[in-house]
Amino acid sequence: MANKNPDTEGIKTFATKKSEETLQKVQKAIQTLIKSRKRINFNTVSIEAGVTKSYLYNNPEIRTQIETLRKQQKGLPISTQKRENMTNSSKDIIIAAKNKKIMELEAENKQLKEDLKKLRGKLYESLI
Repeated sequence: MANKNPDTEGIKTFATKKSEETLQKVQKAIQTLIKSRKRINFNTVSIEAGVTKSYLYNNPEIRTQIETLRKQQKGLPISTQKRENMTNSSKDIIIAAKNKKIMELEAENKQLKEDLKKLRGKLYESLI
């Protein structure tokens, strides 16, 4: 027989504690983004804090705070951190891959032109 009055105080306490810890993680992430002068939006805060975007959207206080900070940063230039992190060796690899692809496409283009010449010749012969 099931307990009609289960003791759920431990579960409630744990849930409250976890909720407070998550809120602190989000606030710390926002402060870190502000200090490092990075863009503040739902995506960056979500990644920095390790929480879902839906958590940020569903918490009215956090949502308002992120939207306000995002509006304040509207005129700032977009971070170029991705470009700065790219090393010379990774650039060389990308260039080599693109050069290889260009050579393959040029060879394919040459072959298609040859095939087109042959087909035009056959079409011309069939008309005569």
